[in-house]
Amino acid sequence: MESNYDVIIAGASNSGGMAACAAAEKGAKVLLIDKMGDSKYLYRSSIAAVNSNAQKKAGIKIDKAKLINFLTLFAQSNVDQRLLWKWVNNSAETVNWLEDNILKPNGGHIMAQPDAGYETLINTAFPVENVIANADDTDWAHYGSWVINKAQELGVTLQYNTKLEDLITDDEGKVIGIVASDRQSGQKTKYYANKGVIICTGGYGGNKSLMAKWNPFGLKKNVYSDGPRDDGSGILAGLRVGAARDEEPAETIFDRGGVKVGTNAEDHYVVDYRGFGYFWLGSYPFLKVNLQGERFGNESEPYQFDINSAAKQPGYLEAVIWNEEIMNHLEQFHTLGCSRLNWPGIYDTEGAKAEVQRRLDDGTAQKADSIEKLAAKLQLPERNLVRSVERYNQLCQNKEDSDFGKEPYRMFPIEKGPYYGIILGGRLLATLDGLRINTNMQVIDKKGNAIPHLYAAGNASGGFFWGSYPDRVPGLACSRAQTFGRLAGKNAADN
Repeated sequence: MESNYDVIIAGASNSGGMAACAAAEKGAKVLLIDKMGDSKYLYRSSIAAVNSNAQKKAGIKIDKAKLINFLTLFAQSNVDQRLLWKWVNNSAETVNWLEDNILKPNGGHIMAQPDAGYETLINTAFPVENVIANADDTDWAHYGSWVINKAQELGVTLQYNTKLEDLITDDEGKVIGIVASDRQSGQKTKYYANKGVIICTGGYGGNKSLMAKWNPFGLKKNVYSDGPRDDGSGILAGLRVGAARDEEPAETIFDRGGVKVGTNAEDHYVVDYRGFGYFWLGSYPFLKVNLQGERFGNESEPYQFDINSAAKQPGYLEAVIWNEEIMNHLEQFHTLGCSRLNWPGIYDTEGAKAEVQRRLDDGTAQKADSIEKLAAKLQLPERNLVRSVERYNQLCQNKEDSDFGKEPYRMFPIEKGPYYGIILGGRLLATLDGLRINTNMQVIDKKGNAIPHLYAAGNASGGFFWGSYPDRVPGLACSRAQTFGRLAGKNAADN
C-alpha cells in the first residue's frame, strides 16, 4: 500500500468523511483511516444549518446574530465566538453540498423543519433542523455509505481497522505524517502527508480513565456511554505534539438512561452501543422525583438540564412516574427534535408503548396498580411519593404549576392506574471538548499558534461547546462536525 499522501484523515465518520471528499475535490491525494471496521452507521440524520436551500424553499428565516448570541449565552461565553460565526456562515454550504452531491443522486433529500415552538425561556429553540429524508418523506435516508462511496469515487483511499497512534513531526514541529496500527495484528505503519493531517477521531466518552481525568462528574451523572469507539486517542496524539485542549468538559447527554432499582450511579458506567436501558420517554416532561420521592423542579427543560438537575439530588438519579392514560396523549407534550412524536422523531405512540414493555420485560421499568405499590417496587419512600403525586395532580387540575412553573399544556394528571415508574440517569452520547482550533481548523498550541499542517474537526476539536449541549438547536453537533470537516479538508488541500 502507498505510504505517501497529500492529506491523511483519521476518523471516517461525519467530519472525516466530509473532510475526505472536500480535500479530494481539490485534487489532493487522500488517505482516510478509521480505527473500527465500519463507520457508515455513524452519519447523523439531523443537521443544523442557517439558510440552506431547503430552508429557503420552506420559507424558514433565522436571525444569525440572535442564534449566535443565544449559543454564547448558553455556554456563558466559554466558547470561541469566532468558531460559532465560522459555523453559522458555512453551515448552509455544507448542507447544500450534501444534498446536491450525496442525497439527491441516491434518492434522498433535505427536509427542513419549521417547528421550534417552545414557550418558555429555558426552552428557547431555533428551527435549524435539516432532516435527511427519503424521497417521500416517510423515513430517514441512511446516507453514510453514500458519503464513503463518493469519497472513493473521488479517489480517496479508505482503510478501516487502522488506528491513529501518533503524529510524526519534523525538526521544526510541522506534522508530516502519522503512525497507525492494524486493529487485528497490532502492526504499526508510518504514513506521510505532504499537506496535512486532520484528526476526526471523536471524543473520549468510551474511555473511563480519561473521563475520570477530564470529566469526573460525568462518570457520576451518566450511567451509560453510547460511544465505545470514543477512546480519546486522536486528542491524546494531538496533545503529544503540543496542542492545547479545552480545560473544562462539554458533553451531550440524553435523559434516557434507565437502570434497575438499587443501582449505584457512582459504580455504573456501561460503555456499549447497543442501548441497554434505553428509555425514550425519559425526554418527555412527565412527573419526575428524586430517590426520596420528592419532586424537585420543572421537568420541562432540555434533555441535559434534566440530568444536571437529577445529579444534584441524592444518588445522582431520578424516578419518572406516569400512568397508562398519559401514553395515549403524548402529542399533547409537543416535544421536538428526536423526542418528537412520530417521524422524524424516533417513535410513534405504539412504538413508545412497545419500548415501555421492553423495559418492563428486562426489569428496568416497574408497573403497579397503586402508587403505594409502585413506591415499594421503586424503593422510594411511600409517603413522599404519594404526596408528590397528589400535589402534582392538584397542580394539573389548577392548570398552573405554582411550584416550579411548568407550562400548563405539559401538565397531565396521574389519577388512574396502572401506574409506571423507572429509575433514570444520564446517557452520554459524546464528549464535545477537544483540541483547540482556529477558524482555519488548524490545531493550536497554548500560545494560540497553529501547529503546522495539523487540523481537527468534529468531537476531537474544541472551542465550540461548553458544559451542556444546546439540544434546542437540533443537529448542531453533527453540523459542526460536517461543516468543519469540509473546511479542514479544503484548507489542508490548499497547503
